[in-house]
Amino acid sequence: MAQQITSLLDDPTQAVSLDTFSGLTKGCPAPFWLFQGVCAAWGIDHQRAQLNLITVSENATFLLLLDGEPQGVVRVSQPGYVGGPEAVASEISWLNALHDIEGISLINPVPTIRGTFVTKITDLNGVGWTVISTKYVEGTVLEDLENPAPYYETIGEWAAKFHEQSRTWSKPYGFTRFNWDLSNMVGPAPRWGRWENANLTDEEKQLCDTALWKAMDVVMKVPRTNETWGLIHADLRPSNVIRGNDGRLTVIDFDDAGYSWYLYDYASSLSFIEHEPYAPDLAKAWVKGYQRVAGSFTDGELRIMSALSMIRRMQMLGWTTSHREDALPDGLAAQQAPGSVMCAKNYLEDPLWLLH
Repeated sequence: MAQQITSLLDDPTQAVSLDTFSGLTKGCPAPFWLFQGVCAAWGIDHQRAQLNLITVSENATFLLLLDGEPQGVVRVSQPGYVGGPEAVASEISWLNALHDIEGISLINPVPTIRGTFVTKITDLNGVGWTVISTKYVEGTVLEDLENPAPYYETIGEWAAKFHEQSRTWSKPYGFTRFNWDLSNMVGPAPRWGRWENANLTDEEKQLCDTALWKAMDVVMKVPRTNETWGLIHADLRPSNVIRGNDGRLTVIDFDDAGYSWYLYDYASSLSFIEHEPYAPDLAKAWVKGYQRVAGSFTDGELRIMSALSMIRRMQMLGWTTSHREDALPDGLAAQQAPGSVMCAKNYLEDPLWLLH
């Protein structure tokens, strides 16, 4: 059992910043040290390959092309992020286990020539970066659709199946992932940035703070039991689901997977878009799909998931204060502050507003 995690990874190293990639824009070639390391780790012919930036958020992701055709996605994590290589190997371990669920389509991690899924590539300063590769998935991310609501029943259904698996899965020795508790979301030193640093007036900040505390009062009273708390994807939103040309959906990007309230997956599915006119359609479709697997929500559960959605909205407003605007679709980052004020106002008037 001890080898189930350790055999997936190389050694950890010190923490540094993703600013290493700050000079790159979408489509730019990867630094040569990274390109060379990826080719070596996965046994790729340099002359056939290209490695071009997709985006920089918590990680830097690159598109791997062979002979000009997309073949894979390479994810580069800043050393020490999410707990280091052991945590990334744990992510891959859970992803591989979820492949056993019938009827769900997920990304496929690609092993290196050494048989590991997680490797370390050293830059010119001697710093090691945690790197994984997954097979390329052809299609369109739901984020690029005008209205992804028709697919949200499936997303809710799959979230419920993930939760069923999580409650009964025997984790391998050495498994480690972080928590998404309130302190990591919106505490004094949250994982992604303080929402209080966003561009809000004093009046707007007070409104958001009032709504946030009303939501936290609900969530703080929820006991952490096997039924309410466990390992979740934590980012099942439109940018992490791809619709293939045949209409089939595939879930990608498990790098935020961690321990939290199961109903936080509802909140995360609406990230950044709660203010959009179609958001209630997404919320209701997600609930319908989830209930098809797990049975009807109680009134209390609906209040909890709605409170988590309000908290998530403020959490992601904080995210915008510490991330590049081009990590979101054009114009969406600028909508986060006014949209959050709107969500706070709606939540104070009716906590279940998205479901009504």
